[in-house]
Amino acid sequence: MPRWLVLYVLTAASSLAVAGPSFGKPASAGGGYTLVENAALVQPGNGSATAAEATSTGPDPFTWGAVEIAIQQGLKLRQLNFLSTDYEFAVGSCWGGSPRFEAWVTDGAGSHKIFFYLGPAPNYTGCPTGVYVSSGNLATRTSLVDDSALGGSVYDSYADAQSRYGNYPVTHVYVDVDGGWDANQAVDFDNTRVNNRLVTYEP
Repeated sequence: MPRWLVLYVLTAASSLAVAGPSFGKPASAGGGYTLVENAALVQPGNGSATAAEATSTGPDPFTWGAVEIAIQQGLKLRQLNFLSTDYEFAVGSCWGGSPRFEAWVTDGAGSHKIFFYLGPAPNYTGCPTGVYVSSGNLATRTSLVDDSALGGSVYDSYADAQSRYGNYPVTHVYVDVDGGWDANQAVDFDNTRVNNRLVTYEP
C-alpha cells in the first residue's frame, strides 16, 4: 500500500466525515456552492475575478477546507458522469489523497464516500505551485477512483464502481483539501463542473 494511502487512512476519518451541510458557510446567492470550514473566495481566479480557496494546515491537529457543489435532487451514482475543476496550489502540493472530489452515496444503511483524486496518477503527488491546471473529467468510465469505503479498492475503475453501486443516491459532492497533517496546503478552485452545473465563483 502506498505511504500516502496509509497516512491518509489514519487521518481521513477526522476530516470531512464530521461535516455536513450545516457546517457550511452560506453560498453566494445563485452560486450553486457552499464554502465549508476553511474555505473562502479569493481574487483573482483563473482568468476571472474570483476563485474559491480551501486550506489545510497542521500538523496536529490539522485543519481542512472544502467546497460543496449543489447537485440535482435524486441524482444516482450512475448519472454522475462529469467532475472537473481548474486548480492552483497557492501553498504546497498534492499528497495524501488531497485535494480530491468526494461523492457521498448512501446504501440505505449509511453514507459512504467515493474519492476522485486530483494530480498525476497513480500516486497523486508532484502538483506544481502557482499555476492553474485542469483536472479534466475525473468521472469517465476509465477514471481511477477510490471506492474502498464501499468494499472496492483504492484503484478501481469508475465503470466498475458504477456497475456495482450505480443505483445508490448521491447526497453530496465536494472538492476537499485536508493534507495539512503532512504540510500546509492552500488550493484555489475555479470553473468547477459537476455534470451540467458549472460553478465559476463569480459574484
